[in-house]
Amino acid sequence: MSELQRAESRGFPIVLSAASGTGKTTLGQRLMRGCTGLTLSISFTTRAPRPGESDGVDYHFIDTARFDEMVRSGSFIEWAEVHGNLYGTAWSEVQNRLDSGSDVLLDIDVQGGKQIRDRFSDSLLIFLLPPSLNELQRRLSARGTEAPDDFHRRMLNARREIEGAVLYDYLIVNDDLDRAAQRLCDVVVVERLRRLDKAATVQHILALP
Repeated sequence: MSELQRAESRGFPIVLSAASGTGKTTLGQRLMRGCTGLTLSISFTTRAPRPGESDGVDYHFIDTARFDEMVRSGSFIEWAEVHGNLYGTAWSEVQNRLDSGSDVLLDIDVQGGKQIRDRFSDSLLIFLLPPSLNELQRRLSARGTEAPDDFHRRMLNARREIEGAVLYDYLIVNDDLDRAAQRLCDVVVVERLRRLDKAATVQHILALP
């Protein structure tokens, strides 16, 4: 889309939310590989890294004291407590990228999505749904990373998060990974086309030899 001009020269935030176990991380990675002009915002969190996760790649892992300090200093665009841990998106991860024209993908929960919508009227909110709660429970069980109490809490939170999906712009059911990934990319492409500066695009085409 390099020769086509959007209505604004800046990028727009793309929020990707889902209940834990829906496949959000995998689909977010597929979107990043499949769409150019898109950068990933890395969230800050107080939870411990899971096996295979790296600081500064998957999350910025910090302690509660530093997180609280960032809240007090206004460093976060949005932050929330999720599953007993704190998560937040820093202005430093988003603002400069938007101003440079890059769209920014934010992998955050429903609470954060509402805050982004309040701060950015041009934001795009996409929610990923499991085929059913039974399938979500099966996926979480197969993952085997939660203690029984955490597992029960995640299932309760999953229902609440899915109820909040009605506020999102698009809902995509992850019943097939390849199909869901294609639909996710299609949504971003459609939204970019919808935001084109039509007059500038027509003038550009007419000016070509």
